[in-house]
Amino acid sequence: MPELPEITVLARQMKTELVGKTIIAIEVLQPKSLNVPEEEFIIALTGAEIRDVSARGKWIFVETTRGWLLLCLGMGGEILLVTRDTLPEKRRLVFDFTDGTCLVVNFWWFGYAHWTDDLTQHKMTAKLGPNALDLSAGDLRRMLSGRRGRIKSFLMDQSKVAGIGNVYIQDILFRAGLHPLRTINTLSDVQIDALARAIRESLQTGIDLGGSAWEMDLYGRKGRYDESCLLVGYREGRPCPECGTIIEKIKTGSTSGFICPRCQPLE
Repeated sequence: MPELPEITVLARQMKTELVGKTIIAIEVLQPKSLNVPEEEFIIALTGAEIRDVSARGKWIFVETTRGWLLLCLGMGGEILLVTRDTLPEKRRLVFDFTDGTCLVVNFWWFGYAHWTDDLTQHKMTAKLGPNALDLSAGDLRRMLSGRRGRIKSFLMDQSKVAGIGNVYIQDILFRAGLHPLRTINTLSDVQIDALARAIRESLQTGIDLGGSAWEMDLYGRKGRYDESCLLVGYREGRPCPECGTIIEKIKTGSTSGFICPRCQPLE
């Protein structure tokens, strides 16, 4: 599943390539991904010029002269810039531009391609928390103040913090020395400050490497953030890079966690 680094890379590339282009046709092959009837979606965006592209959490915001195109890849997929001569076999939506290029969107399991002319009325993005990469230590301390839930669950709740999923969370918590089942009210200010640094370091590393090696960018290139970049995530049975203790896989609610039991004690 693409997380903040992968979506940030895509949004930056889309901004470079698409701003100033005009949509002249839209092909919808998966209407259930839309939030409005297919005809309304096509009419709304056909003829629209793209003004800007940005990212928030796992969503891409495409600002046009006729409202907003909002894209979320859900459990995975691709957003590719191609031509009609190089269309990929698997695709769910195609946006044709006046210069002959096409933006192709594909969802593996589920995803969203929504249109709105008022962002405040789009419930799925209006409820997003702040972008994870934008959080300062002070922001995080204020957000965690008075809370008692588990830290991993909080960070992965998109309404609290937008952009962190089960791939990057593993090394974020390891860098901060925190067990995923630690309750928020047991964290000191020093530990929260360390957590804020870990969030920035882990996500920025993913961005700098072009995103995950399991995902593709706008040009069909895989990222360079691969297994060799992971510290403890998905490295069950291997030695901790800090102390050599064997990394363990544990259950953390509906997801799995990977920890060094020595570096990340459950206090």
